[in-house]
Amino acid sequence: MQVTTAKYVLDPADPRAPTTEQWATMSESERRTIVDQLPSEIPCETAPEGDRHRIPKEKAVESLGEYFRRMGRRVYLSAELPVYYPGEHWFAPDLLAVVDVETHSREKWVVEAEQRGLDLVIEITLSGDRKKDLVGNVERYGRIGIPEYFVLDLVAHRIFGYRLGEAKAYEPIVPQAGRWSSQVLGLDLMLENGKIRFYSGSAALLEADELIARLSTMLDELVQKEQDVAQSLDDARRRAESAEQRADNAEARVQRLAEQLRKLGVTEDD
Repeated sequence: MQVTTAKYVLDPADPRAPTTEQWATMSESERRTIVDQLPSEIPCETAPEGDRHRIPKEKAVESLGEYFRRMGRRVYLSAELPVYYPGEHWFAPDLLAVVDVETHSREKWVVEAEQRGLDLVIEITLSGDRKKDLVGNVERYGRIGIPEYFVLDLVAHRIFGYRLGEAKAYEPIVPQAGRWSSQVLGLDLMLENGKIRFYSGSAALLEADELIARLSTMLDELVQKEQDVAQSLDDARRRAESAEQRADNAEARVQRLAEQLRKLGVTEDD
């Protein structure tokens, strides 16, 4: 018995990407049209939570972006980007990462169009629906196959980490010495001053302001070294000029003495 796939219709009130079956029946032109039609600006489903919620997201994207750029590793990072899994209600995680893909700017992530799903999601929970992040998303992100999921719980002052196990369901990541290991990023996560601090081995990834401060210090030290070298060269030049002047003076005194001796009739043979 042949099963007929229902025709895809975009519902503006509940925008969803086509199911895998619907996607398979579409031409490339139809797929591009659908991707273009999926909203990239979606009304916020939860109330804004202020700077304590915003700053950790920005710091995480900054530090990870700079780290992977210096490592030459292609990792796409974004915050609050609309994500469309086949047939699923859209979601916009606080932070997402996808490894080994082009890092150009995007307005949305459509799994079928990108031909892959997300590799990691980080949510930050403060005063909103904590159950959504700590219970609902654990079930949902595990079900749709996101390999790793972390929650920065600013209420409990801790991190929760989950990784897909063999049963294709999330298993808790057990922290070691206060750090949660991310196999996706190849980094450790640690809670520090209300933010997630990332570590590569024993070295903490610098945030943008910390990196700027370090570069500024390095620049100041370089300028100081250049000034010290210039001063040393100037001192050496002055010493050389002084020695040359003393040599010239000594030669002049010798010549004057020799002239006086000649006048007195004293020769070298005397």
